[in-house]
Amino acid sequence: MPTKTIKLLLASLPLCTFAASAVAPIHTRIALVIGNSAYASAPLLNPANDAKAMSQTLRNLGFEVVEVRDASMAQMKSAIAKVSGQLKGKEGVGLLYYAGHGLQLNNHNYMVPVDAKMRQATDVPQQSVDLSTVVDAFKTAGNRMNIIVLDACRNNPFGANASGKGLAPMDAPSGTFLAYATAPGNVAEDGDEKSGNGLYTQYLLQEIKKPQARIEDIFKRVRFNVRQKSDGRQIPWESTSLEDDFFFADGTLSKAQKANPLDLQSSFDEEKQLWARIKESRNADDFYNFIQKYPNGTITEAAQAKISQLNRTNLVVQGASADGKAQPYSVPKFRLGDEYHTRRTTIIASAPATQNVDSYKVVSINNGEVTVEGEIETSPGKTTRMTTFYTPEGGNTGNSYMRFDPPQFHAPDGLLQIGRQWRIAYQAMPTAMIPSAPARPVTGEGKILAREKVTVQAGTYDTFKIQSNTFQDVAGKISETDCMIWVTADLPAPVKTECTVKSGTNLRFTLELTRFSRGS
Repeated sequence: MPTKTIKLLLASLPLCTFAASAVAPIHTRIALVIGNSAYASAPLLNPANDAKAMSQTLRNLGFEVVEVRDASMAQMKSAIAKVSGQLKGKEGVGLLYYAGHGLQLNNHNYMVPVDAKMRQATDVPQQSVDLSTVVDAFKTAGNRMNIIVLDACRNNPFGANASGKGLAPMDAPSGTFLAYATAPGNVAEDGDEKSGNGLYTQYLLQEIKKPQARIEDIFKRVRFNVRQKSDGRQIPWESTSLEDDFFFADGTLSKAQKANPLDLQSSFDEEKQLWARIKESRNADDFYNFIQKYPNGTITEAAQAKISQLNRTNLVVQGASADGKAQPYSVPKFRLGDEYHTRRTTIIASAPATQNVDSYKVVSINNGEVTVEGEIETSPGKTTRMTTFYTPEGGNTGNSYMRFDPPQFHAPDGLLQIGRQWRIAYQAMPTAMIPSAPARPVTGEGKILAREKVTVQAGTYDTFKIQSNTFQDVAGKISETDCMIWVTADLPAPVKTECTVKSGTNLRFTLELTRFSRGS
């Protein structure tokens, strides 16, 4: 393969962009708020307070609220039926907020009423309320959007043997935003008497009132606040299947659509000024403050990765690794001596497809930079060497031909979750290898679409499927790269990549993992 084509491949980097169209009001917004504190055997300090405060806040934001506190099984079921009836046929927004004890059993999540008496696992379905009953009720009502918030991941004090700690991971059903107070498989903090609210709800009440904040931005700010306040012991988690933007403060809904890449470039230029001042900082607060200012910014994932690097936690989440088992929330992707090989298939215009095999090895990990040496096959029997650089969390900082600032992430740091979206922008700066090439910004956004089992020559992996596209100015013309990328949280390279470069060459290529071995 010609060197020029290889350079084009290297410049074709994954991401995508969205903006909001005109907003439309949602006339029917009904919330079911449940807060259970008065458990006979295991009382909680704050859930009833949480429910009271949340109810008032939602009423102030225009929601009709059905509120029950310290509810029995019968009262919870009655409230669910009432809200479902009020929403039916209205094409509105249904919201569930639950604070109290929660359990998981056989991958089902249960809300525990105050009159529950559980001594063994078989008591759980009979003595508690399956979250799926609310999901089904909202589905039956025909809502345009559903929001489910669970501050219910506290410890299990009951005699029943649940199948795991905290709540089970759950993908958001269609049209639903699902929020957990902490990552699946972990427990949340109940807060203290002074605050009057659980840690998670304390910050949610603060953020939900802010105007002009998308639902995703609200919960992102909550996540970073809780993570910081708990010293990383508790990291909230969300899953979403929403295709629209929702704003709590004005009750509006807007349709997401493709944005002008120049708008992203403008926001990137603004953020990069601040990023340039803090990127070498060893103080995690600098990056928390950056994310607070730009919760949906183009450099947010790079800031998140810096926090992980500076303040690594031992938080473990369920079902996040390539084999579906538990793994740390944030984990270095690379080990010294890692080796991986890929099969690259390339099609240019109407020319026949070419296949090449490339090999890579992690040769050093020093001062937060990972160096990977590659042998890139240019034609049968001929190779060229290329060095690639990464952060330990998987951010690409450049290669022999280009350097990237900030690091480029084609998968977000931390817990992968369906529906997660992130904007990324970086400056691509040429090295001495191609001195004539101009520096240029690359902008875009990625989204995790689904979980898929993918079989390649290297094996079968439980992956997350990412849709992405990037935009960059090439000789005065916008070049767009559309990609599908299949990744796992614990492998240094994607399992599979399929990309189309929409430029004069109409380049298409696929990469498949053929062999992988862990280093020491």
